[in-house]
Amino acid sequence: MNTPPVIAVQPYLFFEGRCEEAIEFYRKAIGAEIVMLMRFKESPDQSMCAPGTGEKIMHATLKAGPSLFMLSDGRCGGKQTYDGFALSVSAADEAGAQKMFTALSEGGKATMPLTKTFFSPAFGMLTDKFGVGWMVIVHSMPPA
Repeated sequence: MNTPPVIAVQPYLFFEGRCEEAIEFYRKAIGAEIVMLMRFKESPDQSMCAPGTGEKIMHATLKAGPSLFMLSDGRCGGKQTYDGFALSVSAADEAGAQKMFTALSEGGKATMPLTKTFFSPAFGMLTDKFGVGWMVIVHSMPPA
């Protein structure tokens, strides 16, 4: 079997009507930048769009550091769930990790406080106000 090489695996999150709010939250919390944003009203095939969703976000791509992640309002159903995974974000140092952890936790819930562990000088887990799980980590440098 001749399998093509993987270029990247990128998360795609559906916010069921709260995507614009999520984008602003992630811009502030982790410094994400909008790379691309398309609203349903910009779709060339309006038959695929539910009535009243014109201003909702059909597709957006955000960049955080070197990583890309994608978001959408999806079907605008109002109920989103994020089970079985977490997004991991790396900070350069403990101060940066604390800043991101605090910002991502706003309106959400810390499930493991940011603390020193055997594998990191700062690691913590949380669920943000949208229900997305996050792990914030400072990667340890191997001894010289």
